[in-house]
Amino acid sequence: MVSVLILTKNEEQDLPGCLSSVNWCDDIHVFDSFSDDRTVEIATAAGASITQRRFDNWSAHQNWGLRNISFKHEWVIYIDADERVSPGLYQTLTSLEFKDIAAYEVQRRDFAWNGRWLKHAQISPYYLRLFRPGKMRYERLVNPVSIPDGAVEKIDGYLDHYPFSKGIRFWLSRHIGYADMEARMRLEDMQGSKKFSIGKALFARDFSVRRYHQKGIFYKMPLRPLIKWLYMVVMRRAFLDGRAGVTYATLQSVYEYFIVLRTRELLDSKK
Repeated sequence: MVSVLILTKNEEQDLPGCLSSVNWCDDIHVFDSFSDDRTVEIATAAGASITQRRFDNWSAHQNWGLRNISFKHEWVIYIDADERVSPGLYQTLTSLEFKDIAAYEVQRRDFAWNGRWLKHAQISPYYLRLFRPGKMRYERLVNPVSIPDGAVEKIDGYLDHYPFSKGIRFWLSRHIGYADMEARMRLEDMQGSKKFSIGKALFARDFSVRRYHQKGIFYKMPLRPLIKWLYMVVMRRAFLDGRAGVTYATLQSVYEYFIVLRTRELLDSKK
């Protein structure tokens, strides 16, 4: 079987459902950033192992966890508290004949606040979430890039994600924080004249590598929030997801505008 890794920070609302979706696992690890609600109590009652560390940034935090947590099994599936292992993914995990590779890509389904799957609006469908801990590392402060040390393959089954489980207000608040980190990385890239590859942005086999180079190129484009909205609504046909799809595309465009504003603010502070 596989071990389960769940990252938490004040997740008393979402954690019970997350733990319920992996109650078949005999090695569940909750990697907590010193929550001050009932997160640790809930995890302990469910029989999970608790490891705590102060959060600094996403890649450093995740890399520390993979290096320092003692997993029972060779393979680990990593999930967030607002995600659920679907029955289909569970069936795949129980029947999978693991190969001599570094990781497997898992398809994620994002759901809107009304429970509708954002099938068309969702931009990032595949993630390297099932891996050998010693064969995985992360880069970037936020929206980290997964760097596997070896080959990867895709598996069947969905990892279900509920990003609006705590409401729109929480989503906006969290993305303001993400925008700050994205802006700081954008500033570092500008100062370091970092190069991004169009070839990798279009053709890299690993989705996280494609996304990394796509972001680097995308950040240099004018009218970026509008371009993102048009891409999601027109090219990806987010309108087919109904009002929820168009609203989600608008929220993602607002997030891009947060990044633009914060980047300008940081640039002005250095003048």
